[in-house]
Amino acid sequence: MNTVKMSKVVEKMNLKDLTPDVDHIEKQVKLPDINRPALQLTGYFDHFASERVQVIGYVEYSFLQMLDEEKKKEVYKTFLSYEIPCLIFCRSLQPDEFLLAEANKRNIPVFSTDKKTSQFMAEIIRWLNVELAPCISIHGVLVDVYGVGVLIMGESGIGKSEAALELIKRGHRLVSDDVVEIRKVSDETLVGSAPDITKHFIELRGIGIVDVKNLFGVLSVRETQNIDLVITLEDWDRDKEYDRLGLEEQHTEFLGKKVVCHQLPIRPGRNLAIIVETAAINHRQKSMGYNAAQELYRRVQANLAKKDYSI
Repeated sequence: MNTVKMSKVVEKMNLKDLTPDVDHIEKQVKLPDINRPALQLTGYFDHFASERVQVIGYVEYSFLQMLDEEKKKEVYKTFLSYEIPCLIFCRSLQPDEFLLAEANKRNIPVFSTDKKTSQFMAEIIRWLNVELAPCISIHGVLVDVYGVGVLIMGESGIGKSEAALELIKRGHRLVSDDVVEIRKVSDETLVGSAPDITKHFIELRGIGIVDVKNLFGVLSVRETQNIDLVITLEDWDRDKEYDRLGLEEQHTEFLGKKVVCHQLPIRPGRNLAIIVETAAINHRQKSMGYNAAQELYRRVQANLAKKDYSI
């Protein structure tokens, strides 16, 4: 199971630590879901999702201010008796001193943010969904071509990095070379990124390591990209039948999600960058509702029907 360190959450969400005596360095967030403990503050703790990050907004805070001191302390004690990852107050709301004391006693970190509750929850849920998504690493090159995430795969030395470099020179952007980390952030979306150690680097046999960001500028790279299309490079096989129309799409699967895949045979004289570029444009055109292969098939059928009619 993927986890996110609490310290990373604090840094990313720019949270203010209200319990500096609590050691939250080793604490982990395991779920991307958030809980607003409205019912729990009334005393109903059945089905309490205590393993989630707990967020207090203006409504919950106002309700707490209506309670008398004894009732409030009773709610705090029961609420903090669960092993919650942390408690976050939005809109810069300030918790009671008793709550902070009880949180320190039970080693539960309490934070504050000046953001509105809905805005903060949307932001942290989106970020945690990416960080905690199922992840695999595969051998390949990921490039952003006209907004289409193209994953180029194939055996070592077949020309993946060279094709990516030519695409970069043509104005497209590198996401990752050699190793691509793929995360399934939703049932419909795969996001690719580079490991921190190889980010923005390309390996070219005979030359070595090239820093794409410093060589071609910040416009030549990006941090993440959805994976929309897979192109598998392979040596040209004279005896193999290759698809020449594209009426039926082939797919490859990552983390249970199918992605359109093209097998591209390599032989001297073929310009890989232009072919990959054209494949990306064609894929984008198909997603907008136009399929050139189907249009050609329709024209052929119409032409045959016209000849039959004339006979």
